[in-house]
Amino acid sequence: METTESLVNWSYEQKCRKAVESLEKNGFTARYCATSQSAAEYIIAGATDSSTVGFGGSMSITSLDVEKQLRDGGKEILNHTSPALSRDEKLAIMRRQLTCDLFLSGCNALTLNGELVNIDATGNRVGAMLFGPQKVIVVVGRNKLVDGTVQDAIERIKAWATPPNSKRLNFKTPCSSTGLCSDCNSPDRLCRVTTIIDRKPRFTDLHVLVVNTELGF
Repeated sequence: METTESLVNWSYEQKCRKAVESLEKNGFTARYCATSQSAAEYIIAGATDSSTVGFGGSMSITSLDVEKQLRDGGKEILNHTSPALSRDEKLAIMRRQLTCDLFLSGCNALTLNGELVNIDATGNRVGAMLFGPQKVIVVVGRNKLVDGTVQDAIERIKAWATPPNSKRLNFKTPCSSTGLCSDCNSPDRLCRVTTIIDRKPRFTDLHVLVVNTELGF
């Protein structure tokens, strides 16, 4: 008899593969990854010809633990999240990420129809996903899959991604205290830029890895 865990993994695998199939129909380079390790290996291999690698501040990418390996491989790392950086230093790195060789990002929600949905406070992450870098690799954990519409994906982000992200970043928003979205007008409001990528951008080599494990928020 199969275990509950194996059956849950099987169920998620079918959803992950459905999302990959839809992404491919929409023009993306997409791949199913059974584990985080296989996603990390794809990134390392994909960085072979890259000199500069940008990190979009994604917890999904952080959990793959590829930064040190890339740095040890001689890559210049563009990561604006270090607390030691000044505001101007962070902004300078964000701007360089827009023209780096390889940009790495997570995704807030992915519909089974192959639509990438994201919400940003600044727009640097989604900007780099759309145009600029030579290659973009987006990593999506199974917890980000949405069997529904783009509006369902937006609701998923505001319910499950924005509150913990606001708390992580020490933003003074209602959701960072209550864990619930109130569509606030706080000066620290994170939900400022919403993007929907429903087809591969024309001039962006965009790869999407759909991973059968929970990653990020």
